[in-house]
Amino acid sequence: MNRTGLVIALAVALITGIVFAIWPQIDLNVAAYFYDVEHNLFNVNAQPWVLFSRDAARVIITALVAPAILAVLGKLIFPRRRMLIDGRAALFLTVTLALGPGILTNTILKDHWGRSRPIDVKNLGGTDRFVPWWDPRGECPDNCSFVAGEPSGAFWTLAPASLAPPQWRLLAYGAALGFGAAVGTLRVAAGAHFLSDAIFASVFAFLVIWTCHGLIFRWRRTRLNPGTVEGLLAKPGLAIQSAFWAILRRIRGNARAHS
Repeated sequence: MNRTGLVIALAVALITGIVFAIWPQIDLNVAAYFYDVEHNLFNVNAQPWVLFSRDAARVIITALVAPAILAVLGKLIFPRRRMLIDGRAALFLTVTLALGPGILTNTILKDHWGRSRPIDVKNLGGTDRFVPWWDPRGECPDNCSFVAGEPSGAFWTLAPASLAPPQWRLLAYGAALGFGAAVGTLRVAAGAHFLSDAIFASVFAFLVIWTCHGLIFRWRRTRLNPGTVEGLLAKPGLAIQSAFWAILRRIRGNARAHS
């Protein structure tokens, strides 16, 4: 998570933005490659392995974030015990998943950027008009095409990859990028998203991860000490624990009073 990665991501965003704005037909041409005019469908959607692969991708993402969520919940329930993993790592993984695929992609953009999906546009058998990536005035009411949701989640795996040991980090980054590209390709082939939707999903996911990594681990003014997150979580954990025991004592007292 260095400046080189940031420069590459911004360059990809700039080139993609310009190219697909000047020649928006590229999005339609790529989508049309997977569209069967004779049967009026995207052939990938007719394959039984598609649903399995989508479920498998969700399982992989869930498995990668599960230790972080369990570590946070465990600290809240048992505030005096050490967290299962580094508190900063747990915070980083949960926050990036929530902010990137969760809020930015699926809440802010997909529900407010009215670009219709390929499968819904007139050029590919649908009823909506096609709009380029930069135009939010499409006919889609919600859960729209820009940006791609599942690829955003797949590219989030760059976050756990950034925490891999240095000797494995390059391989982890490669695996994360390959995973994201595979999921993005699958969604484009299924007519669920245009190519530019998937590319921008990768850029936005990386920018969220890069920023959070800097805030938590790198930047001198904001980076956290290893024990900071555990200390912050211990306070509400102790409060929850005290409230639980107080409620339990009250229940026992009431039961004895009525016995």
